[in-house]
Amino acid sequence: MAINDEQRPIPTPAPRIAAFERMGLGMFIHWGLYSQIGKGEWAKHLHNIPTEEYMERMKTFTAEGFSGAEIARLAKNAGMKYITLTSRHHDGFSLYDTRGLSQYDALHTPANRDLIADFVSGCRAEGIVPMLYHTTLDWTDLRFESDFEGYLQYLRDSVEILCTNYGEIGGFWFDGNWSKPNADWQEDKLYAVIRKHQPEAMIINNTGIDEEGKLGNPEIDSVTFERGRPKPLDRRGHPKYVSAEMCHTMNFHWGIANHDFNYLSPAHVIEELCFARRAGANLLMNVGPTATGKIPDYETAVFNRVGDWIRLQGGDEGVIYQGLPVQITGDGDDFALELNGDLYLFITSLTPTSDTMAHSTGHRGAGERVFKGVAKAYSEATWMDSGEILNMEFDSTAKRLTLHATKYPYGTDTVVRIARLKG
Repeated sequence: MAINDEQRPIPTPAPRIAAFERMGLGMFIHWGLYSQIGKGEWAKHLHNIPTEEYMERMKTFTAEGFSGAEIARLAKNAGMKYITLTSRHHDGFSLYDTRGLSQYDALHTPANRDLIADFVSGCRAEGIVPMLYHTTLDWTDLRFESDFEGYLQYLRDSVEILCTNYGEIGGFWFDGNWSKPNADWQEDKLYAVIRKHQPEAMIINNTGIDEEGKLGNPEIDSVTFERGRPKPLDRRGHPKYVSAEMCHTMNFHWGIANHDFNYLSPAHVIEELCFARRAGANLLMNVGPTATGKIPDYETAVFNRVGDWIRLQGGDEGVIYQGLPVQITGDGDDFALELNGDLYLFITSLTPTSDTMAHSTGHRGAGERVFKGVAKAYSEATWMDSGEILNMEFDSTAKRLTLHATKYPYGTDTVVRIARLKG
């Protein structure tokens, strides 16, 4: 007898993957020599800067504003549970001591210190999980084109340094395989290095904008959605449970771009976090530090405001981190998560005050919000932000729940409003 998809079991996640899913929100940091140019992380490539000229910036790379401890404190206040830092980007410059593998590293600059060591130490002091981005593409190593086998050995040796000199690392985030889609990247060998030295580390390899959510090598622990809202993964019948992560950036560049004024607002980040959690995915929110390594003021303010919002929704043990997706659909972008038998309804597009404002902004305003696929009744519904008790009706035959969403009280607008329904 054939087994249909609904009968195929969902695999149990490994502990490291289950823990990663509960982190919910992380900080992505793109920082390197390109930060001194202030035109984004691809400045060398897209502005055709010769390698010799580009690496002259090593002479002015002081890292005087970089503090792993300060960054970790910001992440903690923002509700971020992990930070993924670019240990080496496509320009071939490394923030760590490459132990003679390359002349292009932070120890050959006026900074004269291992910035990954500083980063990891700062994260541990604040209870933040350190993760490391590492490019697989290299614009400056000639072996990338002329001796790919030799280059891949260099890549593995580089990653082994990261695996063996900084204690426990939460994960490794690779990026660049899309540059040679038909090449043999010998991923098994690369991931074997990590499993040997860091068996509990997450292994992630970014599939790029055009391949969102694509599964790859069996050792991969999480798929990626680059700037694309995640869709729920169908894990039925898969040999391994993988998690999901959306990476997004505060404007249209990943490294700092001084003339990019198109920043996301705190409201936008809150929405992206909610829609990532709707699919059970993490949000990895990027910032590009200044030339000296300091997190800019605007992003600092946004991240702190997001942290305020998370604390309003229950903080560390709340639904943002611990909630699980359910097969319940709401009106428009409304959705539900479940936690400890309670149902949490995420209500979008509420107007702060009047019906006139709702009409002018395109919001739906207060009123009935219908959720379908609800299998049981709940005893009470309250807003998380105020404790106000809400009216609701439940149709057990249709498995339909109607919540009567009230307006925000004057002086409040939480962007996405959450109602808790007690089980």
